[in-house]
Amino acid sequence: MGRQYTAQDFIDAIPGTGGIVSAIARKVGCEWNTARKWVDNYPTVKQAYDNECESVLDLAETTVLKSIKDGDTADAKWYLTKKGKHRGYSDRVELTGADGGDIPIRVVDYRDGLATVAPRPDEDSD
Repeated sequence: MGRQYTAQDFIDAIPGTGGIVSAIARKVGCEWNTARKWVDNYPTVKQAYDNECESVLDLAETTVLKSIKDGDTADAKWYLTKKGKHRGYSDRVELTGADGGDIPIRVVDYRDGLATVAPRPDEDSD
């Protein structure tokens, strides 16, 4: 039978891993699947894992903000599309009809168009 783990084993291993499960497993000395099960099934381990993931997000946000302050316009544009949507910044383009209404769609049977451009020879004109 394999080693018996405790929630504390995983909680102690999580800091500094960036939330990477293989790093947690390596620190505990178990397989990736075992670490993943502990994260998924034990609320205290899940909370420690979520806290680690959030700290990495904080670090990434800090890096982006520093880059923007240093004048990186590409990062500034990216940030605006993610955090400035309420001000109209977005990667998405939405098309509307007049006054924000629907765009009318007209379905045309291509055969009607062909009949106009290249009429069929009259079968009765022999």
